[in-house]
Amino acid sequence: MNEKMTQEQRLDTLIEAFKADSVQYKDLQTPADTEGKRRILRSLMNIRMPRKMDDSILAVQDEYLRERIRENGVVSLADIPEIKDGMSIWQGDITRLSVDAIVNAANSQMLGCFVPMHTCIDNCIHTFAGVQLRAECNRQMNQLRIRYGRDYEQPTAVPMLTDGFNLPAKKVIHIVGPIVEGRLTPALEKDLADCYRNTLDLCAENKLRSVAFCCISTGVFRFPNERAAEIAVDTVSKWLDGHKGQIDRVIFNVFKDEDKAYYEKLLH
Repeated sequence: MNEKMTQEQRLDTLIEAFKADSVQYKDLQTPADTEGKRRILRSLMNIRMPRKMDDSILAVQDEYLRERIRENGVVSLADIPEIKDGMSIWQGDITRLSVDAIVNAANSQMLGCFVPMHTCIDNCIHTFAGVQLRAECNRQMNQLRIRYGRDYEQPTAVPMLTDGFNLPAKKVIHIVGPIVEGRLTPALEKDLADCYRNTLDLCAENKLRSVAFCCISTGVFRFPNERAAEIAVDTVSKWLDGHKGQIDRVIFNVFKDEDKAYYEKLLH
């Protein structure tokens, strides 16, 4: 039935379903304009705890998100030129990339960002993947808590692999980067290098031949952008050199002009 719905009807259906699913916001006033509705839906998805949702609503959500992604424009590997030795730079929204895996800068809870409409990459990826992604992350974390205790949090530089669900990317690799509290130390630099190295190892193990890295730890984790780019390029270059033929392409996905300039300087 949802195939015949318009995108606006899907949006209205989802808002009502997510409001009904939320005790706190069930009486929330819905704006009349499309952009206002989109903000409300995204916010309700962002704050929703991982739990079961009706399959018919998930089917509508999936159709809605896939159409949104089509509207945004899917970017394939063929659209991104290789700059040097299997490495590329692409500036833009990582949720548009049709690659084997994209890398999410996660936090140690591994459940995504719960701040409504937050612009962090964790929020964007969970929003466009759909609520199934948080549920899957929660399932894996619960398994880990059975093994390691109920206070378990994901350690720095230990990647977690999930499906991409509604994203164009087949898989998402979630990784916790180092947090810079004061000055930058060699230990923090090693942790960041380990993020890249361990993610590439995971790609190779799972035969994921193209991967797009975000700028791990450079946002609220306060890792200096230029040094982070240097570590990323150096680590990836060495890994590719030592694992010939295992990965076809590594994309450094940047959002800020500042980061783009750093990567261009390093790869040209």
